[in-house]
Amino acid sequence: MTTAPRAPDTPLPGRTAPARASRRFIALYGLATFGFWMAVMTPVIVTMALKVNQLAPDSKESTLAWVLGIGAFVAMIANPVAGLFSDRTRSRFGMRRPWLVGGALLGLAGLAIVAVSPTVWLLMLGWSLAQLAYNAVLAALMALMPDQIPESQRGAVGGLLGMCMPAGILAGVYVAQEASSLAQMFLLPAGLFTIFVLLLCAGMRDRMAPAQAPEAMSLAGFARSFLISPKGAGDFLWAFVSRFMLLLGIATLMTYQVFYMLDKLGVSTEAVPDMMFRSTLVSSITIVLSSLASGWLSDRSGRRKAFVLMAALIYAAGLLVIGLAHDFNGLLLGVGVCGLGQGMYVAVDLALVTEVLPNPDEAAKDLGLFNLASAMPQSVAPMIAPLFLALGGPQNYSALFTAAAVFALVGALAVLPIRKVR
Repeated sequence: MTTAPRAPDTPLPGRTAPARASRRFIALYGLATFGFWMAVMTPVIVTMALKVNQLAPDSKESTLAWVLGIGAFVAMIANPVAGLFSDRTRSRFGMRRPWLVGGALLGLAGLAIVAVSPTVWLLMLGWSLAQLAYNAVLAALMALMPDQIPESQRGAVGGLLGMCMPAGILAGVYVAQEASSLAQMFLLPAGLFTIFVLLLCAGMRDRMAPAQAPEAMSLAGFARSFLISPKGAGDFLWAFVSRFMLLLGIATLMTYQVFYMLDKLGVSTEAVPDMMFRSTLVSSITIVLSSLASGWLSDRSGRRKAFVLMAALIYAAGLLVIGLAHDFNGLLLGVGVCGLGQGMYVAVDLALVTEVLPNPDEAAKDLGLFNLASAMPQSVAPMIAPLFLALGGPQNYSALFTAAAVFALVGALAVLPIRKVR
């Protein structure tokens, strides 16, 4: 007995992923993920630092810490809350489409405010709005993995998505290098991402919520829904700790690489976009190669933990190289080593966590909670970095990146207690 294939826009009836995801969907999924990282990470890595340097040159380090820290705090709240409501969304457009499209459009508006902001306070408002919107998008994007991708493909698809992150960052930095104004550096990546999201939503079969309306939720029930019991979800919590610590190391490098070039290497402000493009190019090449190979090998071997452990150790080694570097070539070497570890990590970590979710029926909410491990380091890193920079004198970047390497090592150790996944 055969069943006629659904039209591309016919919703999936439940949460069970198809036997095999189509190449068309995977390509659209990858394109939207590529655009997401291009829109979100370009400000974090290069353009926000340049904007802050323009508005508050005498207090750029502390101002950047406040702007990114407040934005990350908004992200921490927005991601799991949006995930919860996405899981409960009942519309003829599906569960994920409204959040993908609405979030992309609102994020574009937030970055438009950032681009034209004449004051630091308006800059904070625009960036907070962008973080609110884009983290709603991220919750829905992450949920597409358990919604649409079977376990047998999650390593390979995770490898593709891992490749999309550096490719998106590289494209964003390239746009920043070629753009004729700082406003274009913010708006062009965000505009492209909006187009890619619309293409994904037009071509996918979205998951539909059950026909019956969800139970009404009290304020207390709303709060309890975000509690994860260590007894029943120990593996999920250890995966959370592992990602938080490794991402704390990654956030330190991403946030302070521009200031590292300005203050330690003596690079001029005008040369920063070109230097960042070269650094990002090296990082992207190594991440792409490592991500694709690691995702495929993880699916073939059926193992996840070993790859996550090795990835964190390699990233820690790269941070140590950067901490000891004295010139741009040393930075590039360290960035390349970090790229190998990061590519291996992003390829396998998402596949690992989708296999230890506390409740697959609430995938977006639980993955939103897990994404706190990615969002919180963006806030924590700029807040604790001044402590290490001040050790033994001002601008001690060796101490900062050595501390970041230690964070990554702790992230490697945290994956060892996970039992459900090999």
